[in-house]
Amino acid sequence: MAETTGVVNFYSVGDEFGEFSNFAPYQFTLAGERWPTSEHYFQAQKFEDKAYKTKIRKSNSPLLAAQMGRDRKQKLRRDWESVKVEVMRAAVLAKFTQHDELRALLLSTGDSKLVEHTENDDYWGDGGDGSGKNMLGRILMKVRESLRLSQVSEL
Repeated sequence: MAETTGVVNFYSVGDEFGEFSNFAPYQFTLAGERWPTSEHYFQAQKFEDKAYKTKIRKSNSPLLAAQMGRDRKQKLRRDWESVKVEVMRAAVLAKFTQHDELRALLLSTGDSKLVEHTENDDYWGDGGDGSGKNMLGRILMKVRESLRLSQVSEL
């Protein structure tokens, strides 16, 4: 059981709380499709081209999906910057509601601040020094709160 207050850092799939990573191998169904990871879903949503989205969904790894999502030879959907946070929220919510063990792990973090701790990303992560936006951590905390509220309403 994790501490109920403080900070929970996550990043690599193999580390403690690696399940919070978008690369963690937890399939889920969203928008009528089965997705191997939340990374696959997120990267595919950047594009309007259905064939390319399918290619990303069927790619062999989340790393490959991420690389395909960064291919700027492909045309990004025009509204991507305004919808990307909601796309990520939908993926995280689907992942954590469709796996009981993930729901339990997320709820076990109590009121801890969740931080994607990496120098590689200062938007979704903390930039390694805390100066980043930590959007993935923020989304996880909001999903945790939603899960908590839905548990109460089931009582």
